[in-house]
Amino acid sequence: MMPVEDWYKSGKFSNVLNLNVFFKREGAGQSLLCIHGFPSSSWDFEAIWPILSCKYDVLTSDLIGLGKSAKSRKPLSVALQADIQEELLIQQGIEQAHILAHDLGNTVAQELIARQREGTSRIKWLSCSFLNGGLFPEAHKPLFIQKLLISPLGSLVVNLMTESSFRKNMVKVFSKVHPPSEAFISETWKLIIADNGRQMIPHLIRYMQERIDHRERWISPLVENTIPHQLIDGVDDPISGEQLVKRYEELIPDAPVVRIKNSGHYPHLETPEEVVKAVISFVSEF
Repeated sequence: MMPVEDWYKSGKFSNVLNLNVFFKREGAGQSLLCIHGFPSSSWDFEAIWPILSCKYDVLTSDLIGLGKSAKSRKPLSVALQADIQEELLIQQGIEQAHILAHDLGNTVAQELIARQREGTSRIKWLSCSFLNGGLFPEAHKPLFIQKLLISPLGSLVVNLMTESSFRKNMVKVFSKVHPPSEAFISETWKLIIADNGRQMIPHLIRYMQERIDHRERWISPLVENTIPHQLIDGVDDPISGEQLVKRYEELIPDAPVVRIKNSGHYPHLETPEEVVKAVISFVSEF
């Protein structure tokens, strides 16, 4: 992997809606917005970045509360994260883009697509490639630690988290064939806890409840194919693996699905070549 220091040296910071946001942009051609998941950072896309940035104008950022973006204790919502994505693209002069999203990023992407369906989007979204994540709350199986963090005990539990416990939980969601590297674990943990970021976790994880609260609004655009979309899924993921694929196929039988064997919750880290191939093949249709 590209060292995390090099990743952040190659990006920039921007004031977006009065919040300091780290972002990285590289390449030329059609624009591709990459939205990372919880609880990691834009560095997740490092393995697929070189090839994607040779094909597209690729932009990614750290979501608020994660990575090196602002870690404010104000209430966090999926709507705010979506506002940041829209405003950042507008600042960068981007009027239309494809999306590649993962985990929490999927939920942010669903909010963006819902806005397009409602005619309120500030960006024209051309397509969306979803990686593993809770697109449908009924097909999402959170880890025990996630259930604790979203409970009333969350603010207490988060103070008991250590790099060791973080490692154990991350290993659970990766495939046995492609476990997480020690660099990914240690550097991601450092990013989480920097700038008092540990206290952001209970606020951030509320997105799981938002998925339930906004289920119809966020799923309808997918069922109606508001924009072309596909699912690229590491099926060995206990959180959103094969059960997510089956639910996706039930609700959207005509949408493309790419099942990746021997890959878990982070297919773009575990099997980057297969993810890049699926993204490029899909986006090239448009």
